[in-house]
Amino acid sequence: MAVLNKIRQRSLFLILIIALALFSFVLSGLFQKSGALSSKAQNVVATINGKEISREDFLRKVEYAQRQMGQGVTNTQAMNRVWEQEVRQAVMESQFEKLGFSVERDQMRDLLKTSLASSPEFQNEAGLFDENKLNEYIANLKATSAEAYQQWIDYENSIATSGMQQEYVNMVKAGVTGTLAEGKVEYDLENNKVDIKYVQVPFSSIADSTITVSKSEISSYIDEHKKEFTVEASRDINYVEFKEVASLEDEKEISAGLSNLLKDAVVYNDLTKANDTVLGFANVKDNAAFVNEKSDIKYDDRFMFKSAAPNVLAENLFDKNVGDVYGPYKDAGYFKLSKLVAETRMPDSVKSRHILIPFLGSRAATAETTQTQVEAKKTADSVMAVVKANPSKFVDLLDLSADSVSNEKEGVLDWYTYNAMVPEFRDFSFENNKGDIGVVKTDFGYHVIEILDQTAKEKAVKIATVARKIEPSEATVDKVFRDASKFEIAVADKDFQAVSKESNYTVRPVKGIEILQENIPGLSNQRQIVRWTFNEETNVGDVKRFNIPGGYAIVQLAAKNKAGLMSVENASAIVVPEIRKEKKAEIIKGRINATDLDALAAAEKQTVRTASAVNMKNPTISGAGREPLIVGAAFGLQEGETSPLLVGDNGVYMVKVTKVIPADDLDNYQAYANRVGQQKAGAVNSRLYEALKDAADIEDNRAETVQ
Repeated sequence: MAVLNKIRQRSLFLILIIALALFSFVLSGLFQKSGALSSKAQNVVATINGKEISREDFLRKVEYAQRQMGQGVTNTQAMNRVWEQEVRQAVMESQFEKLGFSVERDQMRDLLKTSLASSPEFQNEAGLFDENKLNEYIANLKATSAEAYQQWIDYENSIATSGMQQEYVNMVKAGVTGTLAEGKVEYDLENNKVDIKYVQVPFSSIADSTITVSKSEISSYIDEHKKEFTVEASRDINYVEFKEVASLEDEKEISAGLSNLLKDAVVYNDLTKANDTVLGFANVKDNAAFVNEKSDIKYDDRFMFKSAAPNVLAENLFDKNVGDVYGPYKDAGYFKLSKLVAETRMPDSVKSRHILIPFLGSRAATAETTQTQVEAKKTADSVMAVVKANPSKFVDLLDLSADSVSNEKEGVLDWYTYNAMVPEFRDFSFENNKGDIGVVKTDFGYHVIEILDQTAKEKAVKIATVARKIEPSEATVDKVFRDASKFEIAVADKDFQAVSKESNYTVRPVKGIEILQENIPGLSNQRQIVRWTFNEETNVGDVKRFNIPGGYAIVQLAAKNKAGLMSVENASAIVVPEIRKEKKAEIIKGRINATDLDALAAAEKQTVRTASAVNMKNPTISGAGREPLIVGAAFGLQEGETSPLLVGDNGVYMVKVTKVIPADDLDNYQAYANRVGQQKAGAVNSRLYEALKDAADIEDNRAETVQ
């Protein structure tokens, strides 16, 4: 009994103990659930109108898109493309579900047929779409590659979605028309006209420097226009770029090295134990070999006309003698040394005809090609002999030619320029004469060529050029690294702007970088910098060095901007001009006492101007520009009436209507109603999806899941 009494006395204490135990149990459950929720968040890229897009599925599509888009496409670009596709599909599917839209098997086949009709792999011998080939293709994918089959399923889904989207758009368009009343309004806006006199006191008559705008005024303006200034979370940075660019000394060294190539050199030969004279560029005979050994750009074995030559060579070398050299000279990021190695006279363009004899392995070979290279050469020689003996036989022998395009024109290749043909074909047709017939071998096979005609011959030259890319030396690269490192250390505990100014470095600010952004103005694709700025451990004022193509960037995180309303600092560039305009309008209105145009013009040192046939469809005033509000006010005046002071986009106005020109009534406004309907239908294509997207519930987790 004593024990029971003690328990009763301590019942409140026991209740508290039990409650704490239960509370801790609940808390542990919550933490476990939050871990599960966190895991879910990490595996869901987005939730769009209740539909979840998994991270695994999203990344698989991104990888496939990147392969499809080809080299040079970044992961972020592919990700953004897939994102837009997924959002569009999810947004539209929610509409399809409400309407009960679906694509049945027969419709799916029709959509695939339309999409794949031009693909040769799904065509029969007659060039028509063959559904059996499509079925075989799908079955093969399913049996051989799960990944490829899944990609096909994705493709079918996208085709189905596109088909339903078109049906949806068509349904909306079907409900969009222009009424006769709307047609009359459209007609009146265009054809009701007024002639006016007006005086404009432009805002530019007051200097911007005389108008002060406070931060509180900017803040108030932002609050009044919240929709315009709502932004995503962003970051501001400052950076200084250190470029690995060739110094003046580097350029001098490259130029001097080219100059030395001109001279003959005496080199000791280890094999003969004697000195050899190695010819320099000025005296060497095998120019192609010399250029290919010494130059960063390979030898170009082509003639060129003066009109096609680079200006520097046209002016300094084209009219010189064979063997003459010009340079070194600077051109397109290279130092160059050029030598005139040959000259000739040849036509600007040629007309010829040919018979192409392919051989096994040639580019013109087909499944029907059986001749070896030796056999094809014999055939070509035989054809040439026949044609030389009797040119009229040329057309009769076209059955032997593999060039189906020129065969339709009796083998004729109509007027072509020097660089239009492969080198061997080009050289024969331009360096020989009208009427010449010969056999030329190219990658396509053996050509029997007859030169039919040529334009008048003019001088052409062949120029050999030794080029050296202008690049920084190792010493320059080392110096850039030291300078960047020194600056990085200096700004670690000092003011970024002050140190930059002391060192005469240019600071480049970048504002409003968003979390999924890829490009940094001035630095191009720098996803690594964006990630760093959004890292939770990166604080405002932190500085980091980044390797960039051709150098380094020392980057400072200048600001973290939260999602919501734009900051006063970031919005000032947009807001200040608007507030200035408002203040100028008040100043101008406050100083004006005039009640008619002449008095206003005299007081403000302006002129009375006129504008004729002003209409509301195109609210533009001659001499003042587009002014919708002023034009609208003019249409509210009676003929002969003068307006009070009006504030427009470009200044303060006073307007007098001198003539009202009403539109003539029409018997029928159907044509204008049709135009309104067409305008509405056109707007459906561009605005329907955007409106649905704006209304959709989109939770974007890309920054947390696939960054």
